[in-house]
Formats: sequence, C-alpha cells, structure tokens
Amino acid sequence: MMAYKEGDPTTLNRLYGRSKGKPLRERQQRLLDELLPQIAVPEEGPVTSRALSGMERPMHFEIGFGSGEHMVGRADMLPDHMFVGAEPFLNGVAAALAQIEDKALPNIRLHNGDALEVLSRIPDGSLSFVYLLHPDPWPKARHAKRRMMNKGPVDMIAAKLKPNGEFRFGTDHPVYLRHALMVMQGRTDFEWLCQRPKDFLTRPGGWPETRYESKARKQGHEVWYFRYRRRED
Repeated sequence: MMAYKEGDPTTLNRLYGRSKGKPLRERQQRLLDELLPQIAVPEEGPVTSRALSGMERPMHFEIGFGSGEHMVGRADMLPDHMFVGAEPFLNGVAAALAQIEDKALPNIRLHNGDALEVLSRIPDGSLSFVYLLHPDPWPKARHAKRRMMNKGPVDMIAAKLKPNGEFRFGTDHPVYLRHALMVMQGRTDFEWLCQRPKDFLTRPGGWPETRYESKARKQGHEVWYFRYRRRED
C-alpha cells in the first residue's frame, strides 16, 4: 500500500477561509457546549473504530461535511458503521449536531478543524469509505495548491483506505472537475467505477443529497459524482 509522506509539498498544511459565520442560536451554542465534547474525536492518539466506539466496525471519513446532511444520512442508513467527519466551519458543525441529536445517532464522531490532521492519525488501511463532497474549488490558478484534490491529500486518502475501499467525490464546479479528473487519471492505485456518462451524471443510490448540492441544482448547475475503488496492491 502506498505510504503517505509527511511534508509532501502538495499536501495542504493550513486551513483557508472563514471558520465562523452568522451568530449562533441558543440551541446551536448548547449543542456545541454539551453534545460536541461527548462525540468529538480525541485530540491525540490513533483514530480507530475501537478507540471511538469500543468495538471493531467499518469506518467512514468525510472531509468537510458542510452542514452534515450526507454524513448524517449515511450514518442513519448504516447504524453498524462508524462515521467520522471533520469540518472547520463552526456553524456547519452546529447544524450537524442538531441533526445528530434529532435522530439520536450514536455512530458519528466530529472534529471541528483540519480534516487532514485527523486523517493522518487513522492507521493505514482502516477506512471503508472516504467522502469529499463539494470542496471549495479555489478556481484561480494561483490557488490551485489549496485544493483538497491534489497529490498529497489523495496519497493520504489512498493510504488510509482498505483495499477495495471507496473514495467518493462530488462537485458542481467545472474548473475543479477538470482539475480532479487530471489528478485522478494520473493514478494507478484507484479504479474509476464508471462505465458510461450516466454513472457520473446521476447521484448514486445511498448518496444523500447535501444542502449545498440542492442549492447548486436550483441555480442551474450541473453536478458530477465520482466513485473510485482503492486497488489491491
């Protein structure tokens, strides 16, 4: 299995963009104060399903879960799986916490911060799924190195996935689409699960729609869906 190399210059080493938006409502602040500490990813040590839940179970990781609709939907579908999500935007974390509380989901753990910091602590070959849905496109060429779809982050994703584990990526931004295809087509460690255009133009079953995706469609944007299987060495 490909090893991730610390210090890879194509790996993001800082967060960009805002971390907080509108003032938090009373319930949101309560959830951040009370529920988040109960389900937060520990700040140190290996991140494993046993460490998080006390048992071995398939583990999923979502990079930048937004307001949490996809993560919560998947966790509700698969109650015997463990879901870990990272999101730097505090209001998104608060929105996800509200859904977790409403559905009383015990199989989600959250990190308010850098996804790659948590991902780096997951043992190689541990993840069944990794999700990267509608990441910030950073459309200007001079900002391309800030995109999550770059060699360093994808190397890390490949290392953390089990053989035959799945990496799912979605975007509605044509610049990011072209960049992502260029990155992924140059790799031999992933198999693109696509046989016809319909496969990446239609949201697959078991892929809950996010708030961002719904908004993009209402604005007339086309949305693309990609599924990649981690090849066995």
